[in-house]
Parts: sequence; C-alpha cells; structure tokens
Amino acid sequence: MTRLNVEHLSKNFGGIAALVGVTLDVQPGERRAIIGPNGAGKSTLFNLIAGELPPSSGKIYLGERDITRLPIYERANLGLGHTFQRNNLFMGLTVFENVRLAVQHHQRVARRLFRAAHSFEPVTRASAALLEQVGLIEQRDQAVKTLAYGQQRALEVALALATNPQVVLLDEPTAGMSPAETGEMARLIEKLPRTLTMLIVEHDMDVIFSLAERITVLHYGQVISEGTPAEVRADPLVQEIYLGAVPFE
Repeated sequence: MTRLNVEHLSKNFGGIAALVGVTLDVQPGERRAIIGPNGAGKSTLFNLIAGELPPSSGKIYLGERDITRLPIYERANLGLGHTFQRNNLFMGLTVFENVRLAVQHHQRVARRLFRAAHSFEPVTRASAALLEQVGLIEQRDQAVKTLAYGQQRALEVALALATNPQVVLLDEPTAGMSPAETGEMARLIEKLPRTLTMLIVEHDMDVIFSLAERITVLHYGQVISEGTPAEVRADPLVQEIYLGAVPFE
C-alpha cells in the first residue's frame, strides 16, 4: 500500500503557477528525494503536503486517508512529521524540555493540570530515547540557544520523530551547515528506522545520492524526471536543465 500519494497537485499564486499537476507515489519505508533548481516548486510542494498551504487543485493521501484539507495538527496526529528550513525550536528552554513538550502532546498529557511534567514517566523515557537516537543525550540539560547549529537541526529531527510518524518531511536538513555538520546529519538520517518513510528536499547532491532510493526532479513546478539515483544521473534532460548540461560526477 502506498504510504504517501500526491495526485495532480497544483498551486497558483495569482497568475503564477508554482506547481503544475505533480503526482507522487511514495511506498512504505521509501526514501524519496525532491530536487530541482531554485524556484522549481520544491518548497511549495512540501508546504502543500504539510498543510501550510492549501492546493489550488489535486489530492494528498496519507495511506488511504485523504488529508488534502486537514489542518497541520491533524496531519501530525495521523502520522506526518515535518522539519523546517529554519529552526522551529524554543531557544530558551533546554534540549530535554523541547522534546518533552512534543512527546507530551503526542501522548495527550499536555493538558493534565496540577501535575508536574517530570512525573509522567513514559514521557520522560520516550524523550530520553529520542535524544539518544539523535545523539543529544549528553546535551539534554543545555539551553537550546547554546547548541551548535548542527545540533539544533538534529534536535528538530527529534521533534519530528516525537509524534511517531509514518512519514517525515525533511526540508533542507543540511542547509547552512559546515561540511562536518553535513556529514553528521547525513549519518543521523541514514540511521533512522527503515520503516520510516522519508521525503527529502535538499540541495547537497552528495547527501541526496547517499540517502535517496528514488529521486523526483522538478522544473518550473512540473515533474521532468523520476527514478533511481543512477537513472536520474543519466537523464540528459536533468543534466541539461538542472546542471546546465554538466553531468553528475
């Protein structure tokens, strides 16, 4: 069964067509990358799937559920996780407190009054496990604002995983990182459970070709190529449009 299905999705901003009839069929456990030049429609596609923008036409399905018109929080509750290009963290709280808030929401204990948050043992265990998973357990008591940038992005991955998603959207996970931080993030993503379906937008081609099993190429809001990394590398149209006729190395 398809884990994420996008059918003929389009988005217009006034008279400008940002996305035109895009169709994706992402299988359970698949790691799919979306690439294309600046302005190709990658972020628009992600924002439509995440629920941050309404589509002009088309449908979005998570499993068999039509989520096209659902708000962001309902998509999250159904199993759609999302990281952002820009940090979406509580900078004044600790690393652990950030994760605990996300886990509390998922376990539906956030609104239980007159009880200290640290008294919910399942929340504490789940939060610590997530920090172990992304390599931040030793930083659990640090304020987020004191973390290195790459560590902040790793924390965002932990927050996306806190809802136990079926599908996670990784929006430019290595943007702004040093080469060392980029390598760390790529290894973190590679180690995530193979049962987790991923959709990745990323400019770093080394990261894309190391992680993705299939790649979809957008140009002016339309899909121009789709296939395995080897097939996309060899596509003359991709080489011409995306790389200016310079082949992938």
